[in-house]
Parts: sequence; structure tokens; C-alpha cells
Amino acid sequence: MFDFFKKKKNQEQTEEVMDEQSVEESAEQDIESEVEAENSQNEPANPEDEQTDSEQTDSEPDEIKEEQEISEPGETKEKQESSEPDEIKEEQAESEPEKIQDEASDEGIAVEQEETESTEDSEKQEKPEKEKGFFNRLKAGLTKTRNSINQSFDQLFSGFSSIDDDFYDELEETLIMADLGLDTTERIIEELKDLVKKNHIKEVEACRELVINLIKDQMYVEDSAYDFENQKTVMLIIGVNGVGKTTSIGKLAAQYKNQGKRVMLCAADTFRAAAIDQLKTWSNRAGVEIISQNEGSDPAAVTFDAVKAANARDVDILLVDTAGRLHNKKNLMDELAKMKRIIEKEYSDAHLETLIVLDGSTGQNALEQARQFSTVTNIDGIILTKLDGTAKGGIAIAIQSELNVPVKYIGVGEQINDLQKFDPESYVNALFADMDTRTELEILIPEDKD
Repeated sequence: MFDFFKKKKNQEQTEEVMDEQSVEESAEQDIESEVEAENSQNEPANPEDEQTDSEQTDSEPDEIKEEQEISEPGETKEKQESSEPDEIKEEQAESEPEKIQDEASDEGIAVEQEETESTEDSEKQEKPEKEKGFFNRLKAGLTKTRNSINQSFDQLFSGFSSIDDDFYDELEETLIMADLGLDTTERIIEELKDLVKKNHIKEVEACRELVINLIKDQMYVEDSAYDFENQKTVMLIIGVNGVGKTTSIGKLAAQYKNQGKRVMLCAADTFRAAAIDQLKTWSNRAGVEIISQNEGSDPAAVTFDAVKAANARDVDILLVDTAGRLHNKKNLMDELAKMKRIIEKEYSDAHLETLIVLDGSTGQNALEQARQFSTVTNIDGIILTKLDGTAKGGIAIAIQSELNVPVKYIGVGEQINDLQKFDPESYVNALFADMDTRTELEILIPEDKD
């Protein structure tokens, strides 16, 4: 019995020793496998190494491989994360977006600067081109007048060798024939004589530029002449039949509409046949509203309706077409006064601008019409039309000089943009362009201007 227990005890001790040996052997194998894995990472990879690693991996027990696959990625990630201080990681996390944002903003600023510079350059290039386009149309529209004046001036300055009374008489006749008017011509001659005497001028040719500058001095357009375009305005357009009232109204309406203004037309010329239909055609072409009644209706009643509608609809500019009338037609002039009273009473917040339309091809007759109308009604400005078909374009200078009423618009063609704001300097430059030795750009931008 004792031998049996003794034998059993020895057997248990032997099994424990064997278990300890097996554990030690497995631990040694784990250590060797880790060492080999580290060596394989340090050594350059090649096909033979890969084959050896795969053979060693295959020879390892499945449990060990699973443990390595599970533990190694986690341990590696934890080692990498633990190797970097938390503060550095946070700084990198914060600085990288800021860096990207700063770089993007810098690029945006650079692009914006480039775009701004390119826009400014294009505007600088477009502005002279735009001015040149207006000047060319004006120059082309005044071709007949310019040819007539240039021919007369060439004969004048080449036909005299000295400045004497005969020269002044011939110059006076030349200016009158160019429709500058008697009063304007006399002022120019007197001022020229004073300049010649004061500056001891002896050569006839030197008087050419003096005459041109004196003509410019006779004309003016105040800076406030077009303020009405930027406020609520009722434009009352008057004049005799056939001067181009309705056409001028249509062109102005189209230009104001293109500038972004709310425009309305009033067909108060109820006497002339087809006047209402003509204005409706222009309203459709310009895309603006029109207030009208039947032919023969009371013009004052139509004006009343138009003023009420313009006020209610927040219209910027209301253009009123009136019947053609002469200054000596008392009933028509009384009617015009009644229309003015309605506008002032029913639309007191609006500025009233009265413009008279004159046919430039009629020369001195246009000047006389403006003079007679100004005696019976207040005139704020003049629209001078049909200058492209006449050699009497000098009438603009006479009207400006003698009546002290500014020419605000001139028509030098049939297109909408051929009705332009009147610029006295550009007008005179266009008249005498063939005599000017400067380039067109130098004419547009004088030396004393920016």
C-alpha cells in the first residue's frame, strides 16, 4: 500500500517536471520567434528572406501566430502614439488647419489682387476706347459742318499774309456763314483783337488756334446740368412739329432704361395724327410703360393720369410728349402752362425739367424759335437734333452763347446712342479736328486734365 502511494507520488512529480520543461521550451520558442521577427524587419527584404519568413511562420503553432497577429498591430500603434508627446500632437492638429487656411487666404488675396489689377487695367483701356467711340460718332455726325468750316478757314488763313482789318472782316463773314450768330461772332472778333495786340502776334496762322479757343469760351454746361437724371424727374418736352420731339423722347427713354432707371412715357400730344402710335412704338422698343388716351383727348387730363401713375409706381423719370406749338399760339401756350401747374401740384416731390427740341438743320431759325419760346416759358435746356445732315452745326455755339440756355443733348444720327449729352469741348474739337495736329486721344484728354 505504501509502495502504491509512493509510486503515484513519483509519477505526479515526473509529470510536473515535464510540464515545466514544456512551458520553458514554449517560452524559449516565443523569444526566438520575436528575435527572428525583429531581425527580419531590420534586414533588407528579398525573395529568399520572404520565403524563409513564410516557412518559419508556417512552422510555428497556429495559436502563437494568432497571438502575434492580434498583439503586434495594437502594440505598434500604441508604441507610435506613446512615442509622441500629447502637446506636440495637439499643436500639429491645431496648426495644420490654420496653415492650410492661411495658405488658402494668401492665395485668395493674390488672386483677388491679380483680378483687381486686371480689372483696373481693362477699365483704363476701355474708358479711352469708349470716349473715342463717342468722339468718332460726333466727328462723323458733324462731317458736313466740319468740311464747310475747314474749307473756309483754309482759304482765310492761306489768303492773308498779315493781320489787318480785311483779315478780321473775312473772319467775321466766315464765322457768320458757319451759323455762329452775329452776337457771338462779334464777341469772338473783339476778343481776338485784344489777344493779338496784347501778345504782339504778327502771323496769321497763329490766330487759328486762338479762334478755336475763343469759340470754346463762348460755350458752357454747368456741372449741375444733369443732376435731374439722378432724382425723381418729370421731363416736359416742347417744340414745334417736325423737329424730332417724339424720336428724341424714345431715345432718351431707352438710354435711361439701360441705366437701370424706372421710366414712363406720357402721350400728351393728342392733336397730331399718329403721334400716340409713334410713341407707343418707342415704348415697346425701349420696354417702358406708357400712359395714353384717345386722339383728341385733353392733354392736361393725360398728364394728370401719367403723374398720378408715376408717383404711385415709384417711377424715376417721366417723359411727357407735348403737342407741337408755336410761341404765338396763345391757346397752346396756355395749355402748356396748365400742364406745368398739374405737374407741380400733383407731383411736388419731383423735379420739373423743361427741354425744347430744335432742328439743327434750320440754323438761325432754330435760334429764333428758342429765343421766342424762352420769352413765354422757362426753358432748362435744349435738345438739338439732325446735326448729321447739315452744314449749320455752328448753331449749337450760337444758342449756347446768345441765349444762356445750355444745349444738353445733340443728335448726330438715327441710332439710339447717337443722341448724346452735349460736351462743348468735344463738340468744338470735332468741328476743328481736321485742323488739329494732336491725336484723337490727346484731343479727348487735354494736357491740363488728369
